[in-house]
Amino acid sequence: MADGLPGARGGRRNIRWVVLLSIAVPMFASYFFDDIFSSISQIFEDPSAVALGWSMADYGYFRSAYSLLCIFGGLVVCGMLLDKWGIRVTGSIFVGLMAAGAAIVAYAVSSSFAGSRIASGMAAFTDKPSLTLAYAGCAMFGLGSEIAGVTVNRAIAKWFKGKEMALAMGLQLALARLGTAVALIIVPRIVATDGYVPFGETSRPAMTGLALIFLALLLWALFVAIDCAYDRRECGNPGKGRTRKPEDEFRISDVWKVLSDKYFILLSLLCVSFYCCVISFRKFATSILIPRFGIDSGTASVMVAMIPFFTLVFAPVFGAVVDRVGKGTKIMILGSVMILCSHLMVAFAPSVPALGFIAIAILGLGYSLVPAAMWPSVPKIIPESKLGTAFSLVYWVQNIGLFLTPVIVGNIIDRVKNPVAAEYFFILLAVAALMVSIVFSRASDTNPALGLDRKAG
Repeated sequence: MADGLPGARGGRRNIRWVVLLSIAVPMFASYFFDDIFSSISQIFEDPSAVALGWSMADYGYFRSAYSLLCIFGGLVVCGMLLDKWGIRVTGSIFVGLMAAGAAIVAYAVSSSFAGSRIASGMAAFTDKPSLTLAYAGCAMFGLGSEIAGVTVNRAIAKWFKGKEMALAMGLQLALARLGTAVALIIVPRIVATDGYVPFGETSRPAMTGLALIFLALLLWALFVAIDCAYDRRECGNPGKGRTRKPEDEFRISDVWKVLSDKYFILLSLLCVSFYCCVISFRKFATSILIPRFGIDSGTASVMVAMIPFFTLVFAPVFGAVVDRVGKGTKIMILGSVMILCSHLMVAFAPSVPALGFIAIAILGLGYSLVPAAMWPSVPKIIPESKLGTAFSLVYWVQNIGLFLTPVIVGNIIDRVKNPVAAEYFFILLAVAALMVSIVFSRASDTNPALGLDRKAG
């Protein structure tokens, strides 16, 4: 095709937007399920008041499970499989794994499991069978979700190559984070957290998220059909896609080539430090903000929901800005500064609820700025044939941080008995993100041929 864009001729040109919707909805469902407990995390401060019997440290342990299989080789291996097997096969396997893991978690936090023979048998080996099974399910869900995310980025790079890639990634991020926003808003309203919290209450958001994931499976099937039809029409080979040149074939040595690239190293370090400042904070946000600003759980959930709602509006806008004006690394610096300012306000600002809202609004803006510039930078650094491996390695580094941070924060809160003390750790991470973004920008200035700060087109 003249512009190298799938579906660019005639009436087929806009099919890429249908593709974007069909691959973004599974991420919406994934983000929703990942945050089913984020806005009610304060219930775990008193384990005796929850039928699950989980403490805050247990909750942090459960949250870390999301990244367990990812950091112990799962992401790297599966990223290589993506480059070898392609988008459709790899994506279908791991979207299915995401659904299976979510189903296990939903079962683990339900009364059906609590009264089952499985729970009785597990009780001989662990004093908290629900936590053990939920941990296993969350680990499976996390690997499936992360590889699905890698596949989605790889699919966007294919369908939007040379055209509105930053905008498309921004829109995908916006819809995905809408899943988080919806979870943060509705979960406190469908779960009764006053007094004792029975299994029926903890399982309700999990079952809602599971239903969304099964709906997402149908839309993923639609994407597979469209992508297969495109490859058949353009290449006459629906199984393999485009014919690869010998130099584009995947090799194990590609992993080392990607990992040894200095630009890739800097981008990965920015990714892990930045996302831990936001995603891990969000998991504990209500337990921090309620005592910090003297607000109730409903107000806290609305406050935290501002993070994804801001990205819903601004991620596509900033993505379009990156496409039109470039300056991607400078935008990363600005976003990192905003993240640091936000955490400083949460830690040290006067205990006025309005200042809490302002701090979270700044966090939401920063959360929109950095990814809008960061993710479109990966295809500029790494050849297209290695993008599956590259994206998976970025996610791998990110998940190392997302594995460790909830454990650290959960233990800080349990030992200090003051949730706000966790903010010092988040401030440290924000400082690291800012320093890496500055170094990355200077590295970009020394090698303008990469086009990291160049506009699209």
